[in-house]
Formats: sequence, C-alpha cells, structure tokens
Amino acid sequence: MDNDALHRGLEELAEYIKSSAAQACDALELRHGELMAWTDAERLVAFMTFLRDDPNTLFKQLVDVTAVDYPDEPARFHVIYNLLSLRHNLRLRVKVATDEETPVPSVAGVWNSANWLEREIWDLYGVFFSGHPDLRRILTDYGFEGHPLRKDFPLTGYVEVRYDEEQKRVVYEPVKLMQGFRRFDFESPWEGMMHLPGDEKATVPSGEKQG
Repeated sequence: MDNDALHRGLEELAEYIKSSAAQACDALELRHGELMAWTDAERLVAFMTFLRDDPNTLFKQLVDVTAVDYPDEPARFHVIYNLLSLRHNLRLRVKVATDEETPVPSVAGVWNSANWLEREIWDLYGVFFSGHPDLRRILTDYGFEGHPLRKDFPLTGYVEVRYDEEQKRVVYEPVKLMQGFRRFDFESPWEGMMHLPGDEKATVPSGEKQG
C-alpha cells in the first residue's frame, strides 16, 4: 500500500469510527501517517471490543501495550495500545490517560496477548489493571520496591543486590553511597577544567586596588 492509499484508508477509518463509535471515542488525530484515538477507562473495553469485532475495523491483533509518564500532569500516565488489522492492512493507536490511583480495565479478555504486556506496565509504571487474571511483577524481582520507569524513580534504585559469602546466598540491602569515593580531581582534563570559574579574581594586577 502506497502512502496516498494508506492516508486515504486511515481517513476512511477515522470517519467510520466517528460515525459508529462516537460515544466511546473522545478524539481522533491523524498525524505523521498514524491514526490515534483517545478514550477513557470506563469505555475502554467496549471501544476495544468494537474495534476487534466490527467488520469495517477487524483489529484482531494487539501488537503492543506501553505507557508514558508525564509527572507534571494530573493524569500522569498515558497507556498506549497499538492495534493491527490484517484484513484491512491498517494500524491504529489507542490512548488512555490515568493517574496513580485510578485503575485501567484489563483488555486481556479482548486479546490474550495483553496479559503479559499489562503485567509489564504494572511492574515498571505502577498502573493498576482491574480485572486482570494474574497481575504481578514480570521483569523485576520479588520484593522489588517502586516502579523503575517512573520519572521520579531514583537512578540508583532503593536496594542493591550482592552475594554474601557468609550466608552463601544473594542478599538485598539499602543503597549506600559512600562519600569517601567522591574525590574530584579538578586538574584532570577528564573531570574538570584546569582553572575553576572565578580563579581570575584571586590575583589583583599590580597598581590596582582591591575593593
């Protein structure tokens, strides 16, 4: 499918969604050759079921589910679903915004492939999917604290892992940043400048008064 045919197909898809599922879709945007649809958590499952089953859409394949964190927004998390219709050779991106407390309904009942994908988002972002058959961590270890892809998660994490020779097992300990290792050599070209800003004020040319 060439670009013009693809653009026409996406325009026709957008018009069909507007006419047939306007009550479940808040907005549609066609940009950079991609069609994006916005909905909310309450209407998500009904909208996704429509997109999967309607003969003019037939998005039978859920390619991916991911999320983005915008910590300055009230609904800081955008959950993003990438859909594929093999029958119509079209792709659609569906977005849902939520905050830290409001759950998003699971679409694992619509596409089985959503099971592990939603678990990944729960693990890394902390977005809770209500109705999920087995919502637990999938990438981090048992007992891991926090959600590492949140923008406010510290780069060092909260715990560090090491093998303890005395206990003969892996142990978890709080992260410790030793100040003794923070030795800065400003004369090194790899760590800083040869002269620090403001050094020129330390010496006063002869004949001038300091004041």
